[in-house]
Amino acid sequence: MNGSGTRDAVLGFDLGGTRIKIGLVDREGTVHRFRTVPTDGAKGKEHLLSTLREACHTAGREASAQGFRLLGTGIGTAGFVDGSGRVAYATENLPGWTGTELRRELESATDLPAVALNDVHAMALGELWLGTAASLGLRSFVCVALGTGIGGCIIEDGRIFGGRDGHAGGFGHQIVMREGGIPCGCGMSGCWESYASVNALKRLIDERAPQGFFEAPACGVEDGADVVADGGTPIGEDRGADSTAHMGADRGADDDIRTVAHACVHGDDTRIDVPTGILRGMQASKTADPRVLFDAARAGGRLALEIVDEYAARVAAGLVNLIHTLNAGDFIIGGAIAAQGDFLLARIAERVDRQIMPVYRGSGIRLHAASLGDHAGVAGAAFSLLRQL
Repeated sequence: MNGSGTRDAVLGFDLGGTRIKIGLVDREGTVHRFRTVPTDGAKGKEHLLSTLREACHTAGREASAQGFRLLGTGIGTAGFVDGSGRVAYATENLPGWTGTELRRELESATDLPAVALNDVHAMALGELWLGTAASLGLRSFVCVALGTGIGGCIIEDGRIFGGRDGHAGGFGHQIVMREGGIPCGCGMSGCWESYASVNALKRLIDERAPQGFFEAPACGVEDGADVVADGGTPIGEDRGADSTAHMGADRGADDDIRTVAHACVHGDDTRIDVPTGILRGMQASKTADPRVLFDAARAGGRLALEIVDEYAARVAAGLVNLIHTLNAGDFIIGGAIAAQGDFLLARIAERVDRQIMPVYRGSGIRLHAASLGDHAGVAGAAFSLLRQL
C-alpha cells in the first residue's frame, strides 16, 4: 500500500516456447489476473512484440480497475538475455527473437521501468521469494527446469550468479554423449537436454513403448513397496523428520496403486477396480504422453517403470556433472516433470548418490520439487523489478 491508498503491482510475463503467462504481482507476491496466451513464436518477432504490447495495455486498464498502481514490467523469456535486457540468443523455436531489445520494448510500451531476464532465472527468483526455497530458508541453491529443453540458474546468497555475460545456467547444453549423440536444437549433438528434457522423454516413450503400456502390473510385495514409496529423499542421508514433505506422491494415486497391488497379491484376476486415470495409463496411447507413462508406472507396469528408471538415470547423469562442477547441496527441480514429486525424484536421487564422488556428499545432496508451478516465472520476473525500485 502506498501513500495514496492504492496498492503497488508489477506486470509479470513468463514467455515460453508454447505459452506466455501473464499476471499482476503485488508486493506480497500474490498474482492477480493470471492468464495465458499462445506464444505463436512461428509467426515471428513482430507478432510476439505485438502480443506483449497488447497485454501491457490490457494490464494497465486492469490495474486501475483493481485499485493497483502499476510500477513497471518484468519478463522472463526463453533464450539468453544479457545485462541490458537484450535477447542475446534464442533458438529457432522463437524465430527472429535473437537481438530483440526486450527491456526497451517494454519500457516504450508502458512508459514505466522494465527488466528482462532468462525464463529459468525468473523461475528461480520466484522460488526464492515465495516457493520451495523460501519455505526451506534456502539462500543458495541450483535450479534446474526440465521442460521442452533444460534450463538452469545458480542462486548464491539470494542473488543470481550470471557469470561474465549473465548467461550462466545453460545446463541443458553440457555434452553427455560425445560420439553419435542425438542432435540438439542448439546445433550441437549429445547435449543433456537431448536426453533428459520432457521432449527427450517423449522420444524415449516412442522408442520403447510404441504400442503403449497395456500390460499386467508388476506384482509382488517388494515391487509394490518401491512404487508407493513417498516423502522427501535427501541423497546420502537417511529419511527423517526433516524430509521435504511437498515432494511426496499424491495420496489418491497411492490409493489407486494399492487397489491394483491388492488384486495382484491375492490373485484376483477376474476384475480389478482400476480408476479411469490408471486404466488410461495402462492402455496404448496415440501420442507419447509422459502423464500416461507415470500413471502406468505408479500402477506397477513393468515397461513403464523401466522407462521411468532410464529417464531418471539420464537426469542423474547431468546432475552429477553439476555437483562435481559447483559443489552444490540443494537443487530445486522445476518444469512440468516436477509434478511427479518424489516418485521420480527419489529414483534420480538414488542414482546420483551412486555416481558422485564421496567427497561431494558433505552434509547431503537434496533434490526438492519446485512448488509455484505456472506462477513461478511471472512472480520471479516481477520480483526482479521490485528489488530495483
